[in-house]
Amino acid sequence: MTDAHGGERTEGGPDGTSGLRPPRPPGGSPRPRQDRREQTRTALLTAAARLWADRGIHGASLDDIAAAAGLTKGAVYSNFAGKTDLLLALMERITSDLPRTDVCEELHAAAQDADPAGRSSSRHDAGDGPRRLTLLLVEFWLYGMRDYAAGWRIADWYAERRAQLAGELEPADGPAPDDPAPGGLAPGDRATLTMALDFGLAFQHLLDPARVPADLYRTGKTLMQRREP
Repeated sequence: MTDAHGGERTEGGPDGTSGLRPPRPPGGSPRPRQDRREQTRTALLTAAARLWADRGIHGASLDDIAAAAGLTKGAVYSNFAGKTDLLLALMERITSDLPRTDVCEELHAAAQDADPAGRSSSRHDAGDGPRRLTLLLVEFWLYGMRDYAAGWRIADWYAERRAQLAGELEPADGPAPDDPAPGGLAPGDRATLTMALDFGLAFQHLLDPARVPADLYRTGKTLMQRREP
């Protein structure tokens, strides 16, 4: 039974309340199922990013990820086919969140924002910033190297990022862009070398920041992407 305002009437409670439930929204559910599903996926992806960066992909199980997200393992399998599917979804999330970001540029910006005591500013949260992204990229690469079934899909992800970067580069002067002859590198080749510089320097910087400054990447990127004379 409902009252005049659309609330569902129940028997009064022992505390003397009226026993009215608030009106149900259209569809009979207080929150759309799609919204709940998206919230669950976001919680699982966030937990996976943190645990895999901290412990490594092989060091954090799906049970660990579900627990960190405040969910059950069943919630993982209702949204992802398994660990590889979750990993690929996380890679896609990184792509959508940071489609054009250079890792070294973010590391350099984080260092610039840090106060004299080394604490990061609110713009670059040390708990979920460029350092974690770099660690995740290492983990993705290692997982792909050790798991053949996942490796080619991870390789495709890296290939898409190289293609995106290549599309932003101007062709070198000299031979045609796809001509491998000396005198000019095709945009795809320069994109590959630029990404190798970015990731490789980021790994070295995180291990030895005093002797491998992140801003060295800008110099290397300029040399790598400049037009040939």
